[in-house]
Amino acid sequence: MNDKFLSLLGMARRSGNLCLGHDAAVSSVVKNKAQLCIVSEEGSERLKKEMKHACSFEGKNIPVIIVNYEITELSKAIGSKAAVITVTDEGFASALVKRYEEGQINAD
Repeated sequence: MNDKFLSLLGMARRSGNLCLGHDAAVSSVVKNKAQLCIVSEEGSERLKKEMKHACSFEGKNIPVIIVNYEITELSKAIGSKAAVITVTDEGFASALVKRYEEGQINAD
């Protein structure tokens, strides 16, 4: 896997720092464990809107990024099917945001 973003996401999964799927992601946001929320572009508009709202509700300032990966691409990187993922480790979250901002996504 040459994509730095997906590689980093895979490492976060193996270290136990991801919450996968809608219910787990929302729970991590509500419990103030989430440091970053990642939503697949293929996710529904309702899902995107709900996660953006949850991550900014009651003064929360959890970054939400919509990535241009298909759910199958994300699933391959993390080993489980999910359209929404939250990252619970601050280090992984900041590294993923940095990769995203630098455009190191879908780069071979």
